[in-house]
Amino acid sequence: MAYTAILFDLFDTLVRFDRERMPEIEINGKPVRSSAGLLHAILQAQAPEVGLERCYEALGASWREAERLRSIDHREVPAAERFAHFFLTLGLDESALPAGFGRSLIDAHRNALGRAAEFPPHHGPLLRRLAERYRLAVVSNFDYTPTALDILERAGVVELFETIVVSDEIGWRKPRRDIFDAALGRLGVRAEESLFVGDRADGSLAVVQTRLVPPKGPEVPIDYRLIEKDGRWRVYDVVIEGVSMVANYRTQFDRVIRSSSYAELVKRLKDKG
Repeated sequence: MAYTAILFDLFDTLVRFDRERMPEIEINGKPVRSSAGLLHAILQAQAPEVGLERCYEALGASWREAERLRSIDHREVPAAERFAHFFLTLGLDESALPAGFGRSLIDAHRNALGRAAEFPPHHGPLLRRLAERYRLAVVSNFDYTPTALDILERAGVVELFETIVVSDEIGWRKPRRDIFDAALGRLGVRAEESLFVGDRADGSLAVVQTRLVPPKGPEVPIDYRLIEKDGRWRVYDVVIEGVSMVANYRTQFDRVIRSSSYAELVKRLKDKG
Protein backbone atom coordinates (compact mmCIF):
# COMPACT_ATOMS: atom_id res chain seq x y z
CA MET A 1 0.00 0.00 0.00
CA ALA A 2 1.35 3.45 -0.91
CA TYR A 3 1.96 5.98 1.84
CA THR A 4 -0.44 8.90 2.09
CA ALA A 5 1.03 10.61 5.18
CA ILE A 6 4.50 11.39 6.50
CA LEU A 7 5.05 12.11 10.19
CA PHE A 8 8.22 14.03 11.07
CA ASP A 9 10.15 14.35 14.28
CA LEU A 10 10.98 17.97 15.11
CA PHE A 11 14.37 18.17 16.82
CA ASP A 12 17.35 16.64 14.99
CA THR A 13 15.10 16.09 11.97
CA LEU A 14 13.29 19.24 10.86
CA VAL A 15 15.47 21.51 13.01
CA ARG A 16 18.91 21.27 14.59
CA PHE A 17 19.58 22.42 18.14
CA ASP A 18 22.67 24.65 18.23
CA ARG A 19 23.77 25.13 21.84
CA GLU A 20 26.10 27.94 20.79
CA ARG A 21 22.97 30.03 20.19
CA MET A 22 22.00 29.80 23.85
CA PRO A 23 22.89 32.77 26.10
CA GLU A 24 26.33 32.58 27.69
CA ILE A 25 26.81 33.01 31.43
CA GLU A 26 29.69 32.40 33.81
CA ILE A 27 29.39 29.70 36.47
CA ASN A 28 32.25 29.09 38.90
CA GLY A 29 34.55 31.07 36.64
CA LYS A 30 33.70 29.06 33.53
CA PRO A 31 31.53 30.10 30.56
CA VAL A 32 28.43 27.94 30.00
CA ARG A 33 25.48 28.13 27.63
CA SER A 34 22.19 28.23 29.51
CA SER A 35 18.93 30.12 29.95
CA ALA A 36 19.68 30.41 33.68
CA GLY A 37 20.80 34.03 33.29
CA LEU A 38 17.40 34.98 31.85
CA LEU A 39 15.59 33.15 34.64
CA HIS A 40 17.80 34.70 37.29
CA ALA A 41 17.03 38.20 36.03
CA ILE A 42 13.29 37.51 36.33
CA LEU A 43 13.66 35.88 39.75
CA GLN A 44 15.39 38.93 41.19
CA ALA A 45 12.06 40.76 41.41
CA GLN A 46 10.60 38.17 43.80
CA ALA A 47 13.58 36.28 45.21
CA PRO A 48 16.65 38.56 45.26
CA GLU A 49 18.40 36.17 47.64
CA VAL A 50 18.72 33.55 44.86
CA GLY A 51 22.09 33.86 43.14
CA LEU A 52 22.89 32.97 39.55
CA GLU A 53 24.75 29.78 40.43
CA ARG A 54 21.87 28.52 42.59
CA CYS A 55 19.48 29.27 39.75
CA TYR A 56 21.71 27.38 37.30
CA GLU A 57 21.98 24.35 39.59
CA ALA A 58 18.22 24.28 40.22
CA LEU A 59 17.51 24.40 36.49
CA GLY A 60 19.86 21.48 35.92
CA ALA A 61 18.35 19.52 38.79
CA SER A 62 14.84 20.01 37.40
CA TRP A 63 15.98 18.70 34.00
CA ARG A 64 17.62 15.62 35.54
CA GLU A 65 14.50 14.83 37.56
CA ALA A 66 12.31 15.20 34.46
CA GLU A 67 14.59 12.87 32.51
CA ARG A 68 14.50 10.33 35.35
CA LEU A 69 10.70 10.27 35.35
CA ARG A 70 10.52 10.06 31.55
CA SER A 71 12.87 7.08 31.49
CA ILE A 72 10.51 5.02 33.66
CA ASP A 73 7.60 4.64 31.26
CA HIS A 74 7.94 7.43 28.64
CA ARG A 75 5.44 9.64 30.44
CA GLU A 76 5.97 13.28 29.54
CA VAL A 77 6.85 15.75 32.25
CA PRO A 78 5.29 19.08 31.17
CA ALA A 79 7.21 22.31 31.60
CA ALA A 80 4.94 23.41 34.46
CA GLU A 81 5.74 20.24 36.40
CA ARG A 82 9.45 20.59 35.74
CA PHE A 83 9.46 24.19 36.96
CA ALA A 84 7.54 23.19 40.07
CA HIS A 85 10.61 21.08 40.87
CA PHE A 86 12.79 24.11 40.03
CA PHE A 87 10.97 26.24 42.63
CA LEU A 88 11.10 23.42 45.17
CA THR A 89 14.86 23.07 44.72
CA LEU A 90 15.26 26.81 45.37
CA GLY A 91 13.08 26.58 48.46
CA LEU A 92 10.44 28.88 46.98
CA ASP A 93 6.68 28.51 47.41
CA GLU A 94 5.30 28.92 43.90
CA SER A 95 1.78 29.51 45.22
CA ALA A 96 3.02 32.57 47.10
CA LEU A 97 4.43 34.16 43.95
CA PRO A 98 2.37 36.48 41.70
CA ALA A 99 -0.03 34.80 39.28
CA GLY A 100 1.70 33.93 36.03
CA PHE A 101 5.19 34.27 37.49
CA GLY A 102 6.04 30.63 36.82
CA ARG A 103 4.76 30.96 33.26
CA SER A 104 7.06 33.94 32.67
CA LEU A 105 10.05 31.78 33.61
CA ILE A 106 8.90 28.96 31.37
CA ASP A 107 8.43 31.35 28.45
CA ALA A 108 11.89 32.86 28.94
CA HIS A 109 13.50 29.42 29.05
CA ARG A 110 11.61 28.05 26.06
CA ASN A 111 12.17 31.19 24.00
CA ALA A 112 15.91 30.72 24.48
CA LEU A 113 15.59 27.11 23.34
CA GLY A 114 13.51 28.18 20.35
CA ARG A 115 16.12 30.71 19.24
CA ALA A 116 18.75 27.97 19.42
CA ALA A 117 16.78 25.81 16.97
CA GLU A 118 18.15 26.11 13.44
CA PHE A 119 15.92 25.32 10.48
CA PRO A 120 18.14 24.36 7.50
CA PRO A 121 17.19 26.47 4.43
CA HIS A 122 16.85 23.46 2.12
CA HIS A 123 14.19 21.88 4.35
CA GLY A 124 11.57 24.43 3.29
CA PRO A 125 11.53 23.58 -0.45
CA LEU A 126 11.66 19.86 0.34
CA LEU A 127 8.67 20.05 2.68
CA ARG A 128 6.68 22.06 0.14
CA ARG A 129 7.29 19.43 -2.53
CA LEU A 130 6.28 16.66 -0.13
CA ALA A 131 3.13 18.56 0.89
CA GLU A 132 1.97 18.44 -2.73
CA ARG A 133 1.82 14.63 -2.60
CA TYR A 134 1.46 13.67 1.06
CA ARG A 135 -0.34 14.78 4.21
CA LEU A 136 2.30 16.00 6.64
CA ALA A 137 2.40 16.01 10.43
CA VAL A 138 4.87 16.63 13.23
CA VAL A 139 5.17 14.21 16.16
CA SER A 140 7.59 15.56 18.74
CA ASN A 141 8.83 14.78 22.22
CA PHE A 142 8.83 18.17 23.93
CA ASP A 143 7.45 19.55 27.17
CA TYR A 144 5.98 22.83 25.90
CA THR A 145 3.89 22.97 22.71
CA PRO A 146 4.08 26.77 22.17
CA THR A 147 7.84 26.53 21.58
CA ALA A 148 7.43 23.86 18.92
CA LEU A 149 4.78 25.93 17.16
CA ASP A 150 6.91 29.08 17.36
CA ILE A 151 9.91 27.30 15.79
CA LEU A 152 7.84 26.14 12.82
CA GLU A 153 6.12 29.51 12.46
CA ARG A 154 9.44 31.35 12.35
CA ALA A 155 10.66 28.86 9.75
CA GLY A 156 7.59 29.67 7.63
CA VAL A 157 6.44 26.06 7.31
CA VAL A 158 3.83 25.62 10.03
CA GLU A 159 1.00 25.78 7.47
CA LEU A 160 2.40 22.74 5.63
CA PHE A 161 1.51 20.41 8.52
CA GLU A 162 -2.07 19.29 8.97
CA THR A 163 -1.42 18.52 12.61
CA ILE A 164 1.38 19.09 15.10
CA VAL A 165 1.33 16.66 18.01
CA VAL A 166 3.62 17.36 20.95
CA SER A 167 4.07 15.01 23.89
CA ASP A 168 3.16 17.54 26.58
CA GLU A 169 -0.37 17.65 25.13
CA ILE A 170 -0.75 13.87 24.85
CA GLY A 171 1.00 13.00 28.10
CA TRP A 172 3.17 10.30 26.54
CA ARG A 173 6.43 10.40 24.60
CA LYS A 174 7.72 8.40 21.68
CA PRO A 175 8.20 5.50 21.32
CA ARG A 176 4.84 5.03 23.07
CA ARG A 177 2.14 4.27 20.52
CA ASP A 178 -0.26 6.76 22.12
CA ILE A 179 1.34 9.80 20.52
CA PHE A 180 1.41 8.18 17.06
CA ASP A 181 -2.23 7.15 17.38
CA ALA A 182 -3.16 10.73 18.23
CA ALA A 183 -1.47 12.03 15.09
CA LEU A 184 -2.98 9.33 12.87
CA GLY A 185 -6.44 10.01 14.31
CA ARG A 186 -6.19 13.71 13.53
CA LEU A 187 -4.98 12.99 10.01
CA GLY A 188 -7.67 10.39 9.51
CA VAL A 189 -5.26 7.84 8.02
CA ARG A 190 -4.52 4.24 8.86
CA ALA A 191 -1.23 3.22 10.42
CA GLU A 192 -0.11 1.27 7.35
CA GLU A 193 -0.59 4.39 5.21
CA SER A 194 1.90 6.44 7.25
CA LEU A 195 5.65 6.74 7.56
CA PHE A 196 7.47 8.27 10.51
CA VAL A 197 10.81 9.94 9.81
CA GLY A 198 13.41 11.00 12.35
CA ASP A 199 17.15 11.35 12.05
CA ARG A 200 20.31 12.28 13.88
CA ALA A 201 23.65 13.28 12.39
CA ASP A 202 27.19 13.07 13.77
CA GLY A 203 29.81 14.55 11.47
CA SER A 204 29.90 12.60 8.22
CA LEU A 205 27.62 9.87 9.59
CA ALA A 206 23.84 10.03 10.00
CA VAL A 207 20.89 7.83 10.83
CA VAL A 208 17.45 8.27 9.29
CA GLN A 209 14.97 6.60 11.61
CA THR A 210 11.67 5.40 10.20
CA ARG A 211 8.92 3.52 11.95
CA LEU A 212 6.27 1.38 10.29
CA VAL A 213 3.07 1.39 12.33
CA PRO A 214 0.89 -1.62 11.46
CA PRO A 215 -2.84 -1.74 12.26
CA LYS A 216 -2.14 -4.26 15.00
CA GLY A 217 0.95 -5.25 16.90
CA PRO A 218 4.11 -3.31 17.68
CA GLU A 219 5.74 -0.74 15.44
CA VAL A 220 8.63 -1.89 13.25
CA PRO A 221 11.68 0.41 13.49
CA ILE A 222 13.77 0.68 10.33
CA ASP A 223 16.94 2.78 10.48
CA TYR A 224 18.95 3.82 7.44
CA ARG A 225 22.61 4.47 8.20
CA LEU A 226 24.23 7.00 5.89
CA ILE A 227 27.70 8.33 5.19
CA GLU A 228 28.53 11.63 3.53
CA LYS A 229 30.89 11.37 0.56
CA ASP A 230 31.61 14.02 -2.05
CA GLY A 231 28.85 16.21 -0.64
CA ARG A 232 26.15 13.53 -0.94
CA TRP A 233 24.59 11.22 1.64
CA ARG A 234 24.62 7.53 0.75
CA VAL A 235 22.99 4.60 2.54
CA TYR A 236 25.53 2.02 3.68
CA ASP A 237 23.39 -0.08 6.03
CA VAL A 238 19.75 -0.80 6.89
CA VAL A 239 18.78 -1.86 10.41
CA ILE A 240 15.40 -3.58 10.82
CA GLU A 241 14.22 -4.16 14.40
CA GLY A 242 17.79 -3.77 15.61
CA VAL A 243 19.27 -6.24 13.10
CA SER A 244 21.90 -4.76 10.79
CA MET A 245 22.00 -6.05 7.22
CA VAL A 246 25.72 -5.31 7.08
CA ALA A 247 26.35 -7.25 10.30
CA ASN A 248 24.17 -10.08 9.01
CA TYR A 249 26.14 -10.31 5.76
CA ARG A 250 29.42 -10.06 7.66
CA THR A 251 28.43 -13.06 9.77
CA GLN A 252 27.58 -15.06 6.65
CA PHE A 253 30.86 -14.06 4.98
CA ASP A 254 32.90 -14.98 8.07
CA ARG A 255 31.22 -18.38 8.15
CA VAL A 256 32.23 -19.10 4.55
CA ILE A 257 35.80 -17.89 5.10
CA ARG A 258 36.21 -20.03 8.23
CA SER A 259 34.76 -23.15 6.61
CA SER A 260 36.49 -22.65 3.26
CA SER A 261 38.51 -19.65 2.12
CA TYR A 262 38.30 -16.01 1.05
CA ALA A 263 38.67 -17.13 -2.55
CA GLU A 264 35.61 -19.35 -2.17
CA LEU A 265 33.62 -16.39 -0.78
CA VAL A 266 34.56 -14.25 -3.79
CA LYS A 267 33.62 -17.09 -6.13
CA ARG A 268 30.19 -17.51 -4.54
CA LEU A 269 29.51 -13.79 -4.74
CA LYS A 270 30.49 -13.71 -8.40
CA ASP A 271 28.26 -16.71 -9.14
CA LYS A 272 25.30 -14.92 -7.52
CA GLY A 273 26.04 -11.65 -9.30
